[in-house]
Amino acid sequence: MTGNFKSVFGETKPVIAMVHLGALPGSPLHDADKGLDGLVADAAKDLAALQAAGFDAVMFGNENDRPYEFDVDTASTATMAYVIGRLRSEITVPFGVNVLWDPMSSMALAAATGAAFIREILTGTYASDMGPWNPDAGKAIRYRDRLGRSDLAVLFNVSAEFAWSLDQRSLADRARSAVFSSVPDAVLVSGAITGEAAAMTDLESVKAALPDTPVLANTGVKHDTVADVLRVADGCIVGSSLKVDGKTWNAVDPERAAEFMRIVRETRGG
Repeated sequence: MTGNFKSVFGETKPVIAMVHLGALPGSPLHDADKGLDGLVADAAKDLAALQAAGFDAVMFGNENDRPYEFDVDTASTATMAYVIGRLRSEITVPFGVNVLWDPMSSMALAAATGAAFIREILTGTYASDMGPWNPDAGKAIRYRDRLGRSDLAVLFNVSAEFAWSLDQRSLADRARSAVFSSVPDAVLVSGAITGEAAAMTDLESVKAALPDTPVLANTGVKHDTVADVLRVADGCIVGSSLKVDGKTWNAVDPERAAEFMRIVRETRGG
C-alpha cells in the first residue's frame, strides 16, 4: 500500500499542514452565532495562508470537537464535507481528512470529498481519556475499498495521543507489526497530546524498524526542531507551531507558516 503514499507525495519528504476547523454543530464548543459561514471563512483564511507558505499538502481536522468521540455524530462528518466542498475550488495541493477519532467517518469523508489521504488510529489497544480504545483496521480498510477508494493513502498513527498503549511491546515492535498485519501507506509517531513532540528516540527506533515504510512525525514539530526531525523522518504533520503565538486554537499566522517552510526548503536542499 505504500505506493499510495508515493502517488500522493512523490519522492519529497512531505510537510502536511493542519487546517483545524472550528467546533462543529452538535459539539459543546460550537459557536452558533458564527454558524456554518463562520466555519468556512475561518478555514478559508488558514488554507490560503498555508498554501501561500508552500506546504506540500493540507489536512482538514475537527480538532475543536472536544470532548472527542470514537463514534462521531453524522452531523460532524456532514459539516466537514460541507466546509471542504465550499473550499474545494481553492485547494491547490493534495489534501487529507481526519475525523477524530473515528476511522469509518474519516473514510466516508474522504470518499465524499475526494481527499487523497486520511490520518487515524487504526491498530492497538489503549486506555484513553475517551475510555477503552480498540480500533479495527480490518473493518476500516475494507470499508475504504467498498467505497471505491483503494487509492486513498492511509496514514496509521501508532502512538495515540490522549492515551496509553496497553500493549507491552516496544513502539518499534508495534509499528513493525502494524505494517505486517495492516499494510499502512505510512506510519505516524506522536507525542502524548496535540502540539507535544514525539521523542526523537521514538522516531529513530520506528524508522530503524521500518526502513521501507514512510515514517512521519505527527505532533509537536516546531521551527527549531523540524530540520532534525526531517533528517530522521520521511515527513511531518504540523499544526500548532503555525498558529498565532504557537497556540493550537488560534488562527494560522502567515509569517510563522512562511518561516517554517523556509526552514524546510533549506533542510531539503532548495
